[in-house]
Amino acid sequence: MCGIIGFFNIKDAAMHTLKAIKILKNRGKDGFGICNKTHASYSTSIDALKPFNETCIFGHTLHAMVNYVPQPIFYKEAKIVANCEIYNWKELDNKYNLNAKNDADFLIKFIHYTQAYKKNFEPFNEIVGVYAFAYWVDSNVYLVRDIIGVKPIWYSTTQGFAFASEKKALNEKIFLDIRELNPREIICYNINLDKIYIKTRDFFSIEPELKESINAISKELELLLKNAIKLRIPNEPFGILFSGGLDSTILAYLCMKMGIEFTCYTVGLKGTNAPDIIHAKKQAKLYGFPIKIKEIDLDEVEKQLKIIVPILEDATVPKVGVAIMLHVACLKVKEDGIRVILTGTGADEIFAGYDRHKRSSNIKKDCYSDVLQIYEKNTYRDDVISMYNNIEIRVPYLDTNLINYSLKIPSNYLIDESQNKIILRKVGENIGLLKEFTERKKQAAQYGSRFDKAITKLTKRQGFKTKTEYLKTFYKTPTLKLGVLFSSGKDSNYAMYIMKNQNHSIECLITIESHNPHSYMLHTPNINLASLQAEALDIPLIIGTTQGEKEIELLDIKNAIAKAKAQFNLEGIVTGAIHSNYQRERIEKICDELGLKVFSPLWNMNQYKEMKELLSLGFEFIFSSIAADGLNSSWVGRIIENEDVEKLLKLELTKGINIAGEGGEFESFVLDMPMYKKKIEIIDFEIVEKGECEAECIIKNAKLVEKNKTSL
Repeated sequence: MCGIIGFFNIKDAAMHTLKAIKILKNRGKDGFGICNKTHASYSTSIDALKPFNETCIFGHTLHAMVNYVPQPIFYKEAKIVANCEIYNWKELDNKYNLNAKNDADFLIKFIHYTQAYKKNFEPFNEIVGVYAFAYWVDSNVYLVRDIIGVKPIWYSTTQGFAFASEKKALNEKIFLDIRELNPREIICYNINLDKIYIKTRDFFSIEPELKESINAISKELELLLKNAIKLRIPNEPFGILFSGGLDSTILAYLCMKMGIEFTCYTVGLKGTNAPDIIHAKKQAKLYGFPIKIKEIDLDEVEKQLKIIVPILEDATVPKVGVAIMLHVACLKVKEDGIRVILTGTGADEIFAGYDRHKRSSNIKKDCYSDVLQIYEKNTYRDDVISMYNNIEIRVPYLDTNLINYSLKIPSNYLIDESQNKIILRKVGENIGLLKEFTERKKQAAQYGSRFDKAITKLTKRQGFKTKTEYLKTFYKTPTLKLGVLFSSGKDSNYAMYIMKNQNHSIECLITIESHNPHSYMLHTPNINLASLQAEALDIPLIIGTTQGEKEIELLDIKNAIAKAKAQFNLEGIVTGAIHSNYQRERIEKICDELGLKVFSPLWNMNQYKEMKELLSLGFEFIFSSIAADGLNSSWVGRIIENEDVEKLLKLELTKGINIAGEGGEFESFVLDMPMYKKKIEIIDFEIVEKGECEAECIIKNAKLVEKNKTSL
């Protein structure tokens, strides 16, 4: 746990570095360092650091877990600033005879010995651990983080090159385009040319699928998890974030069986009989786990929200709900002088633990996608909250060896109609946990602690309609700059609406016009009217074109997204994907290659619920085409109402159609929704019947009108 900082080819680089060190001081209070190309200054006081009148500077805040080695570290012709926990560094240090003093010292010597920076850092495949570092050698600076993205880095190239462990350490008024480094990317910045080069790293694979029995796989998984835990146990007292759920109970029970001393920490909202506290107390008593509990009241929740939402730089309700739980736990941990806690982060992603996984059409691909994106949703949240409290989180379930094995587990060992996380429950059973604990239904941290309930109560008490509106009072700046893959239909409009309401900035729409009406990837009916919708939204539109050839069209989509990224400094892309793995996988791959985050807020959503919510929110849309048994031309060209949704539900039961049109049963066109400043009035259209159950509405003329003046 440390903070890393760098400014290159930037005027007043030392000033920016010292300011960033002060912002990140909670990430490491044992020492502070700053260096230029040839000299360094170290101190236990930020104010005592010697500023260098240079345009290229490294900075560091130190949290010393193993020996005291001030950073930046100089070795041979190179320098490094690192935020790392290399769990097998001693083993590798002995193997290569590097005589390192700790893991950061090992890192710079290992890079030099293996010449890793000349080999796309492939030698790092030997390393077990998490890291984020900048390596400065000659005129190049390399920015690298662990493949999962447990340790964070944010960077900007708007003026020279700047990076820091947290986004807030880079002044957004000066560095306009700040983005999080994709863990699958390595940045090389050439100081002399003032130019960055991006290299990519391979991720895990879900193939080949394991052929062994569930018993054999569960026993191997137990061994991998034990090893992951052993590697992460510090040489000092530590805690386990303990909810009484499956993931944390397995961690605690394995530690106990291995004779490792620890303390469980459980938190909740006072006076609510929080389920996590009830279950945690019960298991601690039965198994003899040392446990400490902290409960806070509604006023204290509000006090802490004012602290953590700006730390997160994010007002997203689920993210804040988990963050408040973690923060309160850290407060208690800090009282006891504990500096390291283990958490169950990652188990739900790897072993299909979320409710949405029950609606998955391909659970292994969903789990792969969840692990691919965990740095966007979970690890940064956990990192900045724990770092604020000067506490280090370690995550055994995100051990790379464990992930590499687990992603190859057969789907039927992960989830069935009645149970999720089957294989992990089997591990719990094998090690001796009672059935009532191994079969406990998952409850998300914000619900089990009752902190989501607290946010709901505070929202009402302060007179806000939604929790997002309330939380945005603590952090009003939009979180991310996003582009929307915009099809003109209900799903892309709804996905955009959700992300906007989560306090993200919608910078542009991206529409691809396909010449192939049967494109595998793209919506085609009335796509030419996306420009009218963009005008209604008052949001810029990027239009790309494609011949619509299968797979080849992906390059055209990638080019359009790349153009939008460059023009609007996008950090992520929003998709309306609900259930199509074919579409989602390909968009995720494109965005990963472009260093963009992907948000699919409708993914595996209950589709009846989606249709009902659209109408309740005031969306007005028509079916622009239909192609399914049970539908006919009477469905196209008219606004869909609640009774239509009920009819679709019956058709789903009797004819097997998808109620949200995910199987191509229908395409939609949105006339109005809450973000539209004006709505669309269709002036002239034609219904073309192509068969008994196939028809299309071709909109020939449409215009924008004031919302209170239109009718269809």
